[in-house]
Amino acid sequence: MPHPKIARTDHEILDLLRERWSPRAFDPDRPVSRADLWRLFEAARWAPSSRNEQPWRFVVAERDRHPHAYAAFASTLSDRNPEWARHAPVLVLVAVRTTHELDDSENRVAYYDAGQAVALLTVQATALGISLRQMQGFDLERARDVARVPAPFEPAVMIAIGYRGEPDVLAHDKHRLAEGQPRRRRAIEDFVFEGTWRSEHV
Repeated sequence: MPHPKIARTDHEILDLLRERWSPRAFDPDRPVSRADLWRLFEAARWAPSSRNEQPWRFVVAERDRHPHAYAAFASTLSDRNPEWARHAPVLVLVAVRTTHELDDSENRVAYYDAGQAVALLTVQATALGISLRQMQGFDLERARDVARVPAPFEPAVMIAIGYRGEPDVLAHDKHRLAEGQPRRRRAIEDFVFEGTWRSEHV
């Protein structure tokens, strides 16, 4: 079992948040049970959203259960994503409705709401020992086609879901090294401003 990659925080937070990170190395021989997979979507279901419209949709392709869909999803990936994502047992396309259902007006917080749903899904996954990595590197129009995403929904992100694997399953040296490097974030004072925005950060 790969070692966990725990964040070194400046303030006390939930252990689940310290433990969450986005690996590229997935165990190719360990599937995610459907019971656990559906627990992730149940967590996403309870995210807050404007007008409670829940503008997110998830199109799921399990390698063992939906091999043709899985291969089609994988074919949309770009850059070096195909090299490592093929080890994840589940690929998920997240699509977002960009207009309100009631009157078809623009929903300017649709992506914000979808992000909250995926964040809750991520926390639930971490609690179950499941990892995921979100990818923007994919062909949106091809993904729309293979997943049959209708308007007014827009493909937003692809997610690889599975259990962490050993870095040596990765083909690229840079990726293998990144698996063991410490996690880093901006300091709180770089993104939290009290009263007004600090001009030196513009």
